Amino acid sequence: MKRSTYTSILFLIACLINSTAAMAQEKQFTLEDLNFGGVNAYKFYPENRYTTWWGDRLIRQELDYCAEVNKANGKETKIVGLDEINKAAGLADSLLIRHLYNATFPYADEPIISVENTKEHILYNFKTKKVVWRSGALNTDQSFNVYGDEKQSSEWSPASRATAFVAKDQLYVVDGKGKMVKLTEDGSRNIVYGQSVHRDEFGINGGLFWSPKGNRLAFYRMDQSMVTDFPLVDIPEVDWTPKPGQSRIATPAPEKYPMAGETSHKVTVGVYDLKSGKTIYLKAGDPTDRYFTNIAWSPDEQTIYMFELNRDQNDCRLVSYNATTGDKIAELYRETDAKYVEPLHPIVFLPWNSNEFVMQSQKDGYNHLYLFNKDGKELKQITKGKWVVMDMLGFNTKHHSIIYESNEANPIQQNVWIVDIETGKRALMDNSGKGWHNGSISTSGRYILDNFSEPTVPRKIAIVDTENGKCTQYLTAADPWKGYNQPEFSTGTIKAADGVTDLYYRLVKPVNFDPKKKYPTIVYVYGGPHAHNVDARWHWASRSWETYMAQKGYVLFILDNRGSENRGKDFEQVTFRHLGQEEMKDQMKGVDFLRTLSYVDTARIGVHGWSFGGFMTISLITNYPDVFKVAVAGGPVIDWKWYEVMYGERYMDTPQTNPEGYRQTSLLYKAKDLKGKLQIIIGLNDPVVVPQHAFSFLKACIAAGTQPDFFVYPGEPHNMRGHQSVHLHERITQYFEDYLKNR
Repeated sequence: MKRSTYTSILFLIACLINSTAAMAQEKQFTLEDLNFGGVNAYKFYPENRYTTWWGDRLIRQELDYCAEVNKANGKETKIVGLDEINKAAGLADSLLIRHLYNATFPYADEPIISVENTKEHILYNFKTKKVVWRSGALNTDQSFNVYGDEKQSSEWSPASRATAFVAKDQLYVVDGKGKMVKLTEDGSRNIVYGQSVHRDEFGINGGLFWSPKGNRLAFYRMDQSMVTDFPLVDIPEVDWTPKPGQSRIATPAPEKYPMAGETSHKVTVGVYDLKSGKTIYLKAGDPTDRYFTNIAWSPDEQTIYMFELNRDQNDCRLVSYNATTGDKIAELYRETDAKYVEPLHPIVFLPWNSNEFVMQSQKDGYNHLYLFNKDGKELKQITKGKWVVMDMLGFNTKHHSIIYESNEANPIQQNVWIVDIETGKRALMDNSGKGWHNGSISTSGRYILDNFSEPTVPRKIAIVDTENGKCTQYLTAADPWKGYNQPEFSTGTIKAADGVTDLYYRLVKPVNFDPKKKYPTIVYVYGGPHAHNVDARWHWASRSWETYMAQKGYVLFILDNRGSENRGKDFEQVTFRHLGQEEMKDQMKGVDFLRTLSYVDTARIGVHGWSFGGFMTISLITNYPDVFKVAVAGGPVIDWKWYEVMYGERYMDTPQTNPEGYRQTSLLYKAKDLKGKLQIIIGLNDPVVVPQHAFSFLKACIAAGTQPDFFVYPGEPHNMRGHQSVHLHERITQYFEDYLKNR
């Protein structure tokens, strides 16, 4: 063989090897990998661990066992197994407890694990290997399955071992000895007991509230008989066959939906006393134009506290009531605002002083912690600064301190801090001072489990000793995307339309980015209250769909405009009475920034968002039709007069008092301005942004002669569930591929 031929063969082999190696380093994601509903998605989430606290002991919860975690070195020791619990409880195959991920350890000084199956609640002593208590008596009434499909809500008191639950619309209580009492007879879809009220606003996420010792139960009663039904419809499943004589027609599934400016429901608060067997209602007066929220108990169970907010949501009062008589005791605190007040957290009494409690408020412009005595006298402001307390985790009882999460270190970070109530001295408790941290604390507050990520760190879990600041690494997750060709994620700030305020953005560059090329660009937007898109967690909190699109050659740009969360009251309230207007101005500042990037093809800019983001998407493509060429709007609000009372009136007032604002923000009048390609996608059974929004916009477009596209998911609510989400995101992707990429 000639040397030149031999050299050529070697060169070809080398090229083949290098090409194969390069391909191995450039594996591509599919939506089945990236979307949460995808069949492979679980492989691409950073490793995590289920944990809970047993007093000051950290417990790992696994499928078939629980283990204690050594806080000094992170090593685990098994303490109880699933099989032994099932065996000790003598459960039939159909009633076996299937996993221990939700197991709890309710008594700090007792080796007892709490578990549930579909029929009962069980307490098992893993030292003596015996079941010490079970709530089997809950099933003396076989007309419903308390822990199965018939359960609408439930709450268990570890102190008294009593259970309150709602089944078939009626409220029941079973005491720790198994005696069951039916508290109501008039429960229905009109009269709702023991469940979340006020459309889950004001921090409400349930309707049953046990007192500290479990001797009394406070509960919501909501009369929504006066609220108009919105006519949703359940479409039969594709493979459903009616029984003989059964109709094939779709089934009405009406939703009680109080729209802005219309009649809302009435809520009252009941109290049931286990010892006396009596139920009383708090004498709060006519609740027609008020919201009752953030119910709390005094440590001695004698007093109930709640925030009462007027319907205009600009006058909030903390009121106390006698839990025995229902009589009003006192108005302890009042907060008013020219725009709105939004109570989101119940008061919390100090574990070492039952005469003082902590309250959260953003009355100074940022959400902070305040100390009050039980008579309503403000004793001090515990935290202060131009930053936000995001969550109060609890107390360190030994040092009389509060452990909380805030963005003091950086507006797009969340870190764990401790503050001494007496001195106000604060200390950072997480081990990095960077990233996004989610903490949970032990019973005494001595230990913190710190679960966090950073832009280049998928996940770490550490155990922090608040006594000495010692940090023990428990988990360092591997990069689940290793070996895949990934885009470049970055962040930065631009000035808002006011020329002063910093806004944070995330930029995702295409895979195999070439700065000499010009790329189609998609602005992903939400922009509404109580949400943000950019923070200092893994990949700057990038949504996986952004990676999918970057893989297909798109630039993705995401900006948190004024009106979004965690930046203080003025930042949030700038949108008051004219939602979407200031937000659009800020988003257009983002477009101005994109125009400075040589690789952004400004002739191919699209926009996509869901819910409030859907509203923003249509707002942008109709107000700036020469900028945005293609848009996909999911579950969009079209006109705020069709949105629910609590949220809508907080930010817009009523249609009667703010007619110009409602007209200005209505997209019905913008249907004529649609020039580019717009696809609207909704769930047919959306109880949040009801289909009337999308249907009315389509009707307006027909009248105006404009041509949006439309797709609906029958049977789906506001967001697509399960594998349908994969279908949804493929549809969104294909729309941009068809009309933006190759434009």
